[in-house]
Amino acid sequence: MEKQYVVGVDIGGTNTVYGLVDVRGTVVTSGSIKTAIFPRFEEYVDALYEAIMTMLKSHGATDQVYGIGVGAPNANYYTGNIEHAPNLIWKGELPLARMLSDKFGIPVTITNDANAAAIGEMTYGAARGMKDFIMITLGTGVGGGVVCNGSMVYGFDGMAGELGHLTARRNGRLCGCGRHGCLETYCSATGVVRTAYEFLEARPDEQTILRDRHDLTSKDIYDAAVAGDKMAKDVFEFTGKVLGEMLAEFVSFTSPQAIIIFGGLAKSGEMLMRPLRESFEANNMPIHKGKVKILLSELKEADAAVLGASALGWEAKQ
Repeated sequence: MEKQYVVGVDIGGTNTVYGLVDVRGTVVTSGSIKTAIFPRFEEYVDALYEAIMTMLKSHGATDQVYGIGVGAPNANYYTGNIEHAPNLIWKGELPLARMLSDKFGIPVTITNDANAAAIGEMTYGAARGMKDFIMITLGTGVGGGVVCNGSMVYGFDGMAGELGHLTARRNGRLCGCGRHGCLETYCSATGVVRTAYEFLEARPDEQTILRDRHDLTSKDIYDAAVAGDKMAKDVFEFTGKVLGEMLAEFVSFTSPQAIIIFGGLAKSGEMLMRPLRESFEANNMPIHKGKVKILLSELKEADAAVLGASALGWEAKQ
């Protein structure tokens, strides 16, 4: 009997989410485990295996899975390894695909989380039917996935598409990657907070409710902007401007049909999107003006991570 399902796994620094996905792209069931509570990587893989097997058994699907797709930080599509991921507690090169494949006895394909989101969008979301687009994920960091001629761009070593680490401001903010001025330091959720603190220091006499908040979060800044706080609105104006400038740079590389934006910061709506679009069009080359769509992801937030990863699982069919 033809197998009906794939498993998608999304590994984050705090939580790992997994789910069973059918041929129509429906998440039949899902679950999660904590990522960082296992001191040894082998213990984590054992726990993930047990959790997924419990899910499969409860749905009578232990022999109905084509393959497993995994999205993870610094995951290399070619090698099957997670390579030196700064936001995971295990260091070095971690042979995740091999270890999971050995346990389950089925193919396992991995890629970084932004590439997984791009594949999910192409399979189930706003990029259906597109052959050339760029995926930008705005979360704790900034991720990028590039699709050209209908194929993911992995590069010769599997690590292409690190758009969050292109330089947005020369000699700018220090990034966790060790470089200065990366896009991630300006346009991620953490980048928004850094901007707010810089504005607070640079504008000491300005009245703003941000001064009354301790340990600011991007949501605090968004809520303040919605309430009409000028400094908070300026933070989003600046963030959208920087992101729009950089998206125009990306267009010059690959001439995509669309740029699709996903992640928590994208939920800021027009607070972010208006300055982003204005900056994007202002900085595009004349040959690109008016051609490239800026779209929001169509994947359900609750299912997006699992769906994106699960799309890799179908590669076992090919």
